[in-house]
Amino acid sequence: MAADHPTPQMRLMLVTGMSGSGKSVALNVLEDIGYYCVDNLPANLLASVVDSLLAAGYRRVAVSVDVRSGPTLKQLPASMAELQRRDVDLRALFLDAKTETLVKRFSETRRRHPLSDDTRTLPECIDAEREMLQEIGALAHRIDTSELPPNVLRAWIKDLAGLSGTGMTTLFQSFGFKHGIPLDADLVFDVRCLPNPHYDPELRPLTGKDDKVIAFLQSDAGAQRMLTDISAFLDTWLPCFVRDNRSYLTVAIGCTGGRHRSVYFVDALARRFQAAMPVIVRHRELAQ
Repeated sequence: MAADHPTPQMRLMLVTGMSGSGKSVALNVLEDIGYYCVDNLPANLLASVVDSLLAAGYRRVAVSVDVRSGPTLKQLPASMAELQRRDVDLRALFLDAKTETLVKRFSETRRRHPLSDDTRTLPECIDAEREMLQEIGALAHRIDTSELPPNVLRAWIKDLAGLSGTGMTTLFQSFGFKHGIPLDADLVFDVRCLPNPHYDPELRPLTGKDDKVIAFLQSDAGAQRMLTDISAFLDTWLPCFVRDNRSYLTVAIGCTGGRHRSVYFVDALARRFQAAMPVIVRHRELAQ
């Protein structure tokens, strides 16, 4: 019989990432689903605030810590490690976006970047912020919000917040190379070498979720061989990521437009692995 694991006293969602990437949206979602939220917490206070909230009876807490913490930001990795040694189920989310997207968002909202001064341009502030957050980003699950409408980001945050705190969750994501590789991808597979349903006038308006596109790709020997090879690769290497104590791993499958081949592959791989581990499916170019 497997050993019983004690239920953590607290589920802590740590929200961090780039300014303008959607952290406020994430906190609002978490608050709506019952989390007690703390925004702009100095990094050096994280552990003590968690202790105080535990003592007060809070069991689901979301905390935003980012570059606004200033010099104390360097203490965040150590605070995260300390909390993980305690009876706390810590899940860290790092929201990111392409630099051009962040520049556009700041221009539209006329907000001032936290690192703004009289010597730096906005892109330089963003570059400096990325450098300051690099170590933290490596410890968290990344979400690239560059192409995401706010309602899709809200849905993704709800999915992540609702997951069990045990084991590694694998996120299978389709995307189109012409729109850029997702910043949150851990493993990327390119299926552009396969026959493209886009060039069939009957299949062009459909997606990889439609029966006719599925039948088209199932009948192609190359597509089935590649699907078998990717499955075998993941069978071999996913356990290594599990042993590395990863909470999330994003497997991104890309085709040209992100609507046919990559969608089919992601759905097929998700069905293949969902019996063995928690799985989430994302189709970036189909997001509405």
